[in-house]
Formats: sequence, structure tokens, C-alpha cells
Amino acid sequence: MKLTWHGHSTWSVELANTRLLIDPFFDNPKTSLSPADVESPDFVLLTHGHADHIADVGAFPDATVVATPELAGYIENEHGNETVGMNLGGTVAAGDAFVTMHRADHTNGINTSNEIGSAGMPAGFVISDAEPSRTTTEDATAFYHAGDTGLMSEMRDVIGPFLEPDAAAVPIGDHFTMGPEQAAVAVDWLDVEYAFPMHYDTFPPIEQDAEAFAREVKAVGSDADVHVLDGDGTFEL
Repeated sequence: MKLTWHGHSTWSVELANTRLLIDPFFDNPKTSLSPADVESPDFVLLTHGHADHIADVGAFPDATVVATPELAGYIENEHGNETVGMNLGGTVAAGDAFVTMHRADHTNGINTSNEIGSAGMPAGFVISDAEPSRTTTEDATAFYHAGDTGLMSEMRDVIGPFLEPDAAAVPIGDHFTMGPEQAAVAVDWLDVEYAFPMHYDTFPPIEQDAEAFAREVKAVGSDADVHVLDGDGTFEL
């Protein structure tokens, strides 16, 4: 599984013959790419409907969009993409990947020209090369994109022990999400091998020292290996 961080919460995930793009927003200072520079994904996964997570969906008209039913319906009407509407706790097959949606503690309005509409619950995704199962003996590989969230006990009680991600991307920007200290606790609760900071340095309110997050992870006693990626940097999981 190849992971690429394009700044903010935007990630590309390559798994076998499937390309997934999460929360496309390329108007951020960490990436040198525009949407036109990105190889067209097979699927676009949207954690929620805020503009800094869905801004560039329209640049990928051939991709199937996976999101809550409310957000999927909005994207289908707005951009014409094929969509898969799913909800919290569900798992869908997305090409060679299995995508499980889980809650995030955040808000989820969609700004339109006339009003702010609801996009349902905000979410995060666990992307795996095998369908989640308590009986399989297959050695699965899984990546957790936490979305925009605060610290929540489901990371310790459900996502970590049952979905068993090997790596997690967590927001550290504070102000709109959890900051470095709580994000470090999340990494510890998830019991992942690798952790990546995201959702920081995009706007003045969320400017952070990512190395401080790495120090916080060590301070809480986690054994996770923290990787502070440069924009458009990759990691082979």
C-alpha cells in the first residue's frame, strides 16, 4: 500500500490496481501539485462536506465518490460523479480495497449559494487490503484516515482493537480539530505502528510544529514511528 500526503487532509492511496484519493483540496501550501497533475483516481473518499475537504472533487469526474448518503447526493447533483452512499460502521469494496467508515467528532455543513446544508455525520475511513473479519487468518494491511476529529474513545475501544490499522493519519492543527497532545493520545489508543500528522499549517489558526507532535507521541508512551512527510511525500506501508 502506497500512501502519499498532498498537504492538509488530502491523501492518495494506491493498493494493487486501485487508486483512491481522500479529501481532495490542493489549494494548500504543502503541495506543489494542482488537481490536473494527479493521476485520476478510481475512487474519491470524502470524510465530510467542508470546503477544505471537497473543493477539488469536480476535477475528477470519472471517479466514484464514497461518502455519507447526504454528501454523496450533493456531490452527484453538483458534479455528476457516480457515488456510493454509505454510513458509519459500514464496509464497502472499492476496487481492490475495502473501505470502512467510522465516526469523527466534528461538524459537517455544506456551504451552498443559498444556505448551509447538512452532509450527515462526519467520518473517517479505514482502508484495508482485506475485508475486516475476526475469523480470518490473513495478514491484512490497513490505513486509518481519521478525518477532522477530536479525541474520542472509539479510537481506543473500537477502531484500534477491531479494525486494527497499521498506520494512522491524524489531525494535529488544533482550533478546528485536536491538537498535538490529544492527537498523540489518539495514536497511543489506536496502537498503530506508524503515525502521520495532517491538517496543519494550512491557515494561521492551525499552524503547528509537527516535530512537537512526534515528541508528544513519545511522551505518552506510544511505540509508533512518527513520519512527518513533506508535501507530496510518500510512504510504503
